[in-house]
Amino acid sequence: MELSEQDRLKEAAAVYAAGQLQDGMVVGLGSGTTARMAVRAIGRRVKDGLRIVGIPTSEQTAKLAKGLDIVLSTLGDYPRIDITVDGADEVERGTLNLIKGGGGNQLREKIVASASARLLIVADETKVVERLGTRAPVPVEVAQFGWQATAHSLAELKGNPTLRKVSNGEIFVTDGGNYILDCAFGPIDSAEALCRELDSLTGVVEHGLFIGMASLALVGSDSGVIELRRTAQ
Repeated sequence: MELSEQDRLKEAAAVYAAGQLQDGMVVGLGSGTTARMAVRAIGRRVKDGLRIVGIPTSEQTAKLAKGLDIVLSTLGDYPRIDITVDGADEVERGTLNLIKGGGGNQLREKIVASASARLLIVADETKVVERLGTRAPVPVEVAQFGWQATAHSLAELKGNPTLRKVSNGEIFVTDGGNYILDCAFGPIDSAEALCRELDSLTGVVEHGLFIGMASLALVGSDSGVIELRRTAQ
């Protein structure tokens, strides 16, 4: 099947990211559509002889990686990761702060990213924004018990929470057994301040604001793959 222009740019960035890996690395494998492209590109390098150990961030990623003969393990065996390759829903220019979790795996993604020496983000140019929240909502993973009360707290933060559902109308459940409330805050003045507020809410398990975690973003564009580095806090 022929790739769309957006997918072609993502694919170019994914291949570039896979090229950053070296023999012997422990590699965090992200989740979502762009991360799947990166995992497939990594799988091709493994087929050509690259030796790595992968730490998947979702059951879906684990299944894909196994099918590509990527050796997998856990944080129990490898508590420190050399590099994680993942996608993002939004990348803020300058800070490289992120919104992640469109695929519903932000808890495991953040645990793996926190254990990584480097977090490498793969994206196309439509994901780069001047302020987080411009295009994407912030996914907030919440405990099933009393989720309505948590939603009320998020509404008081002007988050306009919407309970995530799947195509058949059933409630989406994360790999960890939680619900997701997608919060449309709009352009966020201070992602750091909002992060602290979300962290303080009872019932919030994790959220999709990744602050100061990305070391490099590889962005597919019409002029090739662009490297974006953090230039501001």
